[in-house]
Amino acid sequence: MRPTLISLPSFVLTLLVMTHPMLPAQEKVTYWQHVRPILQQHCVTCHSPGEVGPFPLRTFDEVLSHAGFIAHVTRTRYMPPWKADTAFRHFANENVLSEQEIATIAAWVAGGKEEGAAPREPRKSKAVRRTMEPSGLPSIVNDRLRVSMRHAFPIPANNREEFRFFHVPLRNNDTLYVRSIRFIPGNRKLVHHARIMCDTSGLTEGIDGLSAEDPHSVDFQTKPLSDPFLYGWVPGNDRIQFPEGMVKKILPGTALILNIHYSPSQTSQTDSSSVEFELTGPEGKVELKTFTMTEELISNKPFRIAAEERKTFYMLSEPLLEDISLVTIMPHMHLLGKSFKAFSVLPAGDVAPLVHVPDWDFNWQMTYQYPSLLSIPKGSVIYATAEYDNTRSNPRNPNIPSRETGQGWGTKDEMMNLVIYYVPGLGRKP
Repeated sequence: MRPTLISLPSFVLTLLVMTHPMLPAQEKVTYWQHVRPILQQHCVTCHSPGEVGPFPLRTFDEVLSHAGFIAHVTRTRYMPPWKADTAFRHFANENVLSEQEIATIAAWVAGGKEEGAAPREPRKSKAVRRTMEPSGLPSIVNDRLRVSMRHAFPIPANNREEFRFFHVPLRNNDTLYVRSIRFIPGNRKLVHHARIMCDTSGLTEGIDGLSAEDPHSVDFQTKPLSDPFLYGWVPGNDRIQFPEGMVKKILPGTALILNIHYSPSQTSQTDSSSVEFELTGPEGKVELKTFTMTEELISNKPFRIAAEERKTFYMLSEPLLEDISLVTIMPHMHLLGKSFKAFSVLPAGDVAPLVHVPDWDFNWQMTYQYPSLLSIPKGSVIYATAEYDNTRSNPRNPNIPSRETGQGWGTKDEMMNLVIYYVPGLGRKP
């Protein structure tokens, strides 16, 4: 259960400062010198206007107005949210405060929340905007390409979940080499998650705006997609940056297919979501591939959780047909999910830990990036376990009284997925 979010009394913070062994002892703790660098590194990305954080933390006044709250949620490690078990495996995009950083924030609050002297800002050079406009391609500015849905989508006020497809043509004459992807929800309150796919068939324009439940949507799914999983967005996973020298390729003549899930709404609202790519050249780049494990690989089927049941499912891949090196990994479950763990079992019998999320949070999911290439040799299998709680004691259970739940895209259904980006060949030992 999540901790109750309250502001601690000042005497409690003072006691914490006096008894904590890692607090700054000699100098006065100030916002500009000590606290702001911590917030800039760990918090401001989300706590900025238009981002997922409920309030901004960019200025001294903004931080001051939430100072006690910040001290509490960092001390309890409620913030910043990081769900993967750091004792099981570390990741390059790990966002975890050190004990020293937590103590510094507590000391600042207990010591009077002094602002201190702002450093002199270095003189900024004038920004250079480099624009390339190949024939028919939306403009690329500073090696960034941003595209949006063709029309604002009117989200029905029917108090039902909506799963919609959108067709976004890139009209690119050449291959695009993508080093980062960012999904920008146009309606942060109602856009729940999105899957981005690539199509080069030229036959999917009519899917734009169709519901996934519309029987005609299958008419546009008869040809294999050029990339069935370019990227998946969920809250907390706004942007993925690929390691240096690695890219996702987008082939000439690509249209993006956005599969967007909207939360139920009782009022008429609209959405116009966007995707932004950071581009690079092809020289010396390695193409990232996608490997996805789904419910089809569950060994103890059927994938159904009875009412008032706690159940664990096991998922096993076929033996790998080639050597691969893992770059990122992303588990996915819904509201009944409690924990997710994945390993690779190597041909010699050794076990390599891949990811462990001990306290699953449907509202904060991540693509976890390994610090360096994680080699998995040919003949290995990938094994995952996931625990589900369909009892009334689960505070996240969407059905009270509980009901039997099985596979489906809806929030009240369940999923067990594992999405991996990899490159062929071996990088290093697990």
